[in-house]
Amino acid sequence: MESPIEYVSYLGYTVGWRTVRLMPDRVAYVTFDRLADQLWLQRGSGIRQLERNLGRVLPDISQSEMRDLSRDAMRSYFRYWCDAFRLPDWSRERTLDTFRMGNREVLDDAIRAGTGAVVALPHAGNWDHAGAWGSLTWGTIVSVAEDLKPERLTRRFLDFRESIGMEILTLTDDGEVFGELVKKIGEGKIVALLGDRDLTASGVPVDFFGEPTRMPAGPAALARRTGAPLITATLYYDGPIAVADLSDPILVDSGEDQVAAVRTTTQRLADRIASGIAEHPVDWHMLQRLWLSDLDTSRLKASKYD
Repeated sequence: MESPIEYVSYLGYTVGWRTVRLMPDRVAYVTFDRLADQLWLQRGSGIRQLERNLGRVLPDISQSEMRDLSRDAMRSYFRYWCDAFRLPDWSRERTLDTFRMGNREVLDDAIRAGTGAVVALPHAGNWDHAGAWGSLTWGTIVSVAEDLKPERLTRRFLDFRESIGMEILTLTDDGEVFGELVKKIGEGKIVALLGDRDLTASGVPVDFFGEPTRMPAGPAALARRTGAPLITATLYYDGPIAVADLSDPILVDSGEDQVAAVRTTTQRLADRIASGIAEHPVDWHMLQRLWLSDLDTSRLKASKYD
């Protein structure tokens, strides 16, 4: 049975999907800018955490510069949501023409070679637009979704991402998802995974902007298991265009010690992600606690990668 909070959460997303899709473009995006500004002015916990996170990326900026940056970051975040609500109604031409991928040759080569590829993404720019563009360009992009509460909200997000051409697996604790992803890569598919935050017991310790945190083991472990190239994407907005700049393939440690190999590779991945965020901090949508120093580490479960 749904709790009141779960019901309100589901209702909010449902209203968004229905209402925003009916608005003219300009009205929709102006409305979301205003919503972003209102939330920013309230200086709630999410805004304060966003500024703490951005302070790690840009430690030398002034307080007034940080306030301007966090306001623009909130507008970028709300632009993502406005895009997401409207994406299912976009034409093929609009989806393709409003997106640009830099260094796409690394994925073109993987598709031609039939190796598949693992792409690690930060919570930045518009990863759904990237998935829709990639699905139109190369065929279905595979990703993993968190199992949200209530259950029908998870179904709503699955339906949304499947409607834009992606294949979504639901994250569970039984380990079956990893095996399914291995199969998808064996079929030559591109697997795109969010890679900048995992504070669970399965997260890999990394140094990120000079401080310790944890990142998902999945991208490095998948690349090591399958031999597929491991790539990061820097996601941001360039005026009306959503952009994903791909890195060259990251060296994947193939040593016999799997735990050590995944740790080494994930640190390389973290360094690439950090470089992209530093170039486009305004489009990094990280309103949650990320670094261990912001957490009560006594309540943080030990990771097998520690």
